[in-house]
Amino acid sequence: MKTDAIQGLLKHAVETVTPAAQLVVRQNGVVQLEAAYGWLDPETRQQPAQVDTRFDMASVSKLFTVAAFMTLVEEGRVRLDQTVKTVLPDFDGLRPIQPYENPLKPGALVNVPGEVATADAGRVTFRQLLTHTSGLPAWRPLWQQANAEAARRMALETFFSYPTGNRIVYSDVGLILLGMSIETLTGQGLDAAIHDRVILPLGLAHTGFRPLPEATQRSAANIAPTEFCAWRGRRIVGEVHDENAWQLGGIAGHAGIFSTAADIAAFGQCFLDGGAPLLKQATVAEMTRIQAETEGVRRGLGFALWSADPEASSNPFSQRVFGHTGFTGTCLWIDPERELVVAFLTNEVYRGREGRGIGPLRVAVHRSIVEEALPPDAADFRTGARLP
Repeated sequence: MKTDAIQGLLKHAVETVTPAAQLVVRQNGVVQLEAAYGWLDPETRQQPAQVDTRFDMASVSKLFTVAAFMTLVEEGRVRLDQTVKTVLPDFDGLRPIQPYENPLKPGALVNVPGEVATADAGRVTFRQLLTHTSGLPAWRPLWQQANAEAARRMALETFFSYPTGNRIVYSDVGLILLGMSIETLTGQGLDAAIHDRVILPLGLAHTGFRPLPEATQRSAANIAPTEFCAWRGRRIVGEVHDENAWQLGGIAGHAGIFSTAADIAAFGQCFLDGGAPLLKQATVAEMTRIQAETEGVRRGLGFALWSADPEASSNPFSQRVFGHTGFTGTCLWIDPERELVVAFLTNEVYRGREGRGIGPLRVAVHRSIVEEALPPDAADFRTGARLP
């Protein structure tokens, strides 16, 4: 793989788009590029990003939750088409369908068009949570609740935003409920279940929830900072950026994992290699086939799939690609056609949520990688770098 163009693009990006970034590209099972760019303190430029700097994975965390859940499916402890209420009995009964709160525009509501007035929570299956076809709203302000228990209760008792199975609406709430289900099924906290079922078997030494205990000196941490949070009154370093996940104790099914590009790429390689040592090949095939498709959006089980939209992060890859993005500026994509795994992590949300450039940057980086990638049968070689 030629890397000059890719590295040049990212050296420019840390001057213009994101303070820090990591990139790991694996092809044919071999790391072709592992590099870190930028600074953890962009104002003083005294702390360069390293290849072992941890980033807030945001919604890429969902893939860890899904992987843990699928191990339970393989063990026969739960079925994909089983109703959620059989594990979470309080998730039951008729609920109103109504607009939900817009997470990016305080005070505004998001209305999903439709004429049906109610939905039955008791009929929602785990497959529908995994494909984002449950009818649940994309988001609810759990962070406004008094404590973690009240936030969990809000998720369990939420209204719906459209009829179950009617369309795809990407939902944090659905993955929060999936995480709660894992806790019920295993008798463990979600962090312990994901550690035992995903992180430990893969040997991901730099991956986990809540990397900084309260007493740790945040300024000295090798963790990429994210946004200044007006609600918490501080720059976020080593605690989850997502407000709802924070209210849930920093451990939730939809967000909270911190990791490095190397660990995330190793996680992605597992799926490219057929699932071992986590899952069976047939399970991976089920997770990565088209399970739902509406208005050009295609979903597997937990995974986002290729999009024809040229502005989509997945678009530069082959139509067999699967992966996920995260709000902080992270993403993982696995392209079986090219035997390619790309873990691209940034803290692009550092400067706030307005006028963001992460979308075009992802497309440019992914397009550059695809253009420079080796043919599937080419000889492997390794390149490693850390750039200022």
